[in-house]
Amino acid sequence: MLTAVRQRLTYSNVIATMALFIALGGVAVAAGLPKNSVGPKQLKRGAVTTPKIRKKAVTSAKLATGAVTIGKLGPNSVGPSNIGNGAITSAKLGPSSVLASAIKNGVVTTNKLSSEAVTTPKLANEAVTTAKLGKGSVTAAKLSDEIGPILATLKPGQTLRGVFDVGGEKVARGAVSFQFPLLAAPAVTVLKKGETSANCGGLGGGQTPQATAGNLCIYTTEESGSPTLTPENNTRLGFGLEVKGAGEVSAYGQWAVTAP
Repeated sequence: MLTAVRQRLTYSNVIATMALFIALGGVAVAAGLPKNSVGPKQLKRGAVTTPKIRKKAVTSAKLATGAVTIGKLGPNSVGPSNIGNGAITSAKLGPSSVLASAIKNGVVTTNKLSSEAVTTPKLANEAVTTAKLGKGSVTAAKLSDEIGPILATLKPGQTLRGVFDVGGEKVARGAVSFQFPLLAAPAVTVLKKGETSANCGGLGGGQTPQATAGNLCIYTTEESGSPTLTPENNTRLGFGLEVKGAGEVSAYGQWAVTAP
């Protein structure tokens, strides 16, 4: 019997039989692995590829803290529903990140503006209309120098200017009324042509006579008959002038008064 079997053995038969036993043995090994027996140590590095990961298999609990960095986020992957309420704070906003196009109409209200936030460069031309001005908001200090006093009484430091011309035979008189009254009568100084004093700084180029606060400065610029010019009846409302001489006399000039 044994001799008959040996006579039937060939190289091909032996190889085929060994292959069958190996195949059956491998299935048996695979089928015989106990549950949870394959762990991280049994997996070769790089063995688990993307196609091997089941859908929804990677949950939040499987991600390490700080594992998802900016470079791992795809375009448009973070939407409004992924952002928690109050999550975006001031510190999280980059420079120039909030643009005008991102601000809803009517969102920036009065209480959102800081003190002195609206400056002149922020106002469009003709933006401030009459209706936007509060009562009493336009004061004398807000008026340009080109606009004269508009109040009943000349305010401290404001100046009135004018001219005088008086003349006659031996004695002549004239008077000047202030456009706006002063709070009190000023001190008076009469100056000959070219003269100045501590309170009367001159004619300011010939067209802007000067006077310090509380002073009336009378500057003679032209005269004839060697007159003597004397102020009289000086009050908070104006002043008078008397001119005297041996014959025909006259005096002409400018004056300035500054409220005390």
